Amino acid sequence: MGIDKNLERIREELRQGKFTSEASVSLGIIIPTLRELGWPVFDTSIVIPEFSIEGRRVDYALCHPANRPSVFIEVKRVGLSEGADRQLFEYAFHQGVPMAILTDGQEWRFYLPSGQGRYEDRIVYKLDLIERSTDEAEKTLKRYLSYDNVCSGDALEAASSDYQNVARHRVIENFLPKAWTALIREQDSLLLEMLSEKVADLCGYKPDLDICSQFLEQHIVETPRIGITTQINQPTNYHSSGGTILTRTVDNFSFSFKGKDFSAGSARQVMTKIFQLLAKEDSGFLERFASRKHGKKRRYLAKNKLDLYPGRPDLAEHHSVEVAPGWWLTTNYSRQSIQKIIDLALEVAGPRLKSTVQVNVIGSGKNYG
Repeated sequence: MGIDKNLERIREELRQGKFTSEASVSLGIIIPTLRELGWPVFDTSIVIPEFSIEGRRVDYALCHPANRPSVFIEVKRVGLSEGADRQLFEYAFHQGVPMAILTDGQEWRFYLPSGQGRYEDRIVYKLDLIERSTDEAEKTLKRYLSYDNVCSGDALEAASSDYQNVARHRVIENFLPKAWTALIREQDSLLLEMLSEKVADLCGYKPDLDICSQFLEQHIVETPRIGITTQINQPTNYHSSGGTILTRTVDNFSFSFKGKDFSAGSARQVMTKIFQLLAKEDSGFLERFASRKHGKKRRYLAKNKLDLYPGRPDLAEHHSVEVAPGWWLTTNYSRQSIQKIIDLALEVAGPRLKSTVQVNVIGSGKNYG
């Protein structure tokens, strides 16, 4: 097939949410990728699955020479790799393995266990197969993980050089402003909550996330609103001590699904109804959506609502809704973030259902067909 075609297939199937378990990530992503990188995947003295370490197991040990691990790979379900680095490092330390990889199929983290500092400080490179181009993903995987490079020692030399290279720090410095701008534009829910809670600390009144979102859009970056459009019915003004007026509107929302019109009182209700309709049309939709990569720390959909807001049972209790028996959907997001969740859901649903959805108010909106 070729590694470029293999990566394009993986990217598309990741977008569709096809990898719903660790086993599917292993069989559909890891093994085919290793094969395209030259590894004899059926030689279990070279590619050892379930490698045993004092009663525990690492998912794959890549060996050179035979039966002597040079690379450990730990595989997790898509979006659920956070916190697994400690376990992987313990495996690597026990065996003296120079390179370790933690992956959920979409994100690949290459580590030098012998490096300095915290686990995250020992990351050589972080590769996201959806966010990065196919060419960049191919070059990175070949550089650190091709069979020839691992056997010759070039992979470890490249990783060590990249880890120590001062250019890495210059790149970070160059991208810090871009990362900050992207963080503001994307309006991650954690950022909005921090802003909301800081306002409450200072004045005693806690704004909702939509007000925080509007503030960021209007006063920090000029970015056009996208997605769900709103109709202003009754403006309500919030005055700050400095004289700034934050305007909150009461909105009506409508959308169509398979030619039928629906109305809702909020963006959250739109999102909830769309998830319910998609789940009714496609019995595998919720499972596939749950297998996609979600927020930085949180899940948009989970079977346990506490997983939606790790460490925040108060949010899980008051800002989640059961969209289907045993499936909980997050609701503590701004409209902009809700639009992104809806877009992700429609991507998972596939082109047939996606083309039937239109979110609109008074004739204008977003047609996904």
